[in-house]
Amino acid sequence: QVQLVESGGGSVQAGGSLRLSCAASGRTFRSRVMGWFRQAPGKEREFVAAITWSGATISYADSVKGRFTISRDNAKNTQYLQMNSLNPEDTAVYYCPAKDTFGDYSNAIKYDSWGQGTQVTVSS
Repeated sequence: QVQLVESGGGSVQAGGSLRLSCAASGRTFRSRVMGWFRQAPGKEREFVAAITWSGATISYADSVKGRFTISRDNAKNTQYLQMNSLNPEDTAVYYCPAKDTFGDYSNAIKYDSWGQGTQVTVSS
C-alpha cells in the first residue's frame, strides 16, 4: 500500500481559496488512481474528485465542479486539490485515498489506502 499524508487545510472565509496537498510514500504512487473525499460532522464520507495516474482522466462531484481542481505531480509523489470560491458547505475533513483502477471511483469502499485527513473550515 501507499502511505498518504494530507496537508493544507485551515480556516477561511466564504469566497476564499485553499490548496490541499497529499504526499505519498511507499508503494509506487504514479501507478495509483488518486481521489479526494470529504466528511462533514454527522454526514457520510462523500466523493470530491479523482484522477488517473497520467492525469488524463479526471472526475468531480457536481457540488465542486468549476470550483475545485485536482492535479498530481508524479515526480514529487504528490497530488493537490485547489479549492476556490469556498462556501460553508465545503467545511469538512478532507481525505486523499488511493486505488488501483479508475472504475467505481466515487465509491469510498473501493479505495485501499487513506490518509489521516486535513480539516477545512469555511466561515460565512
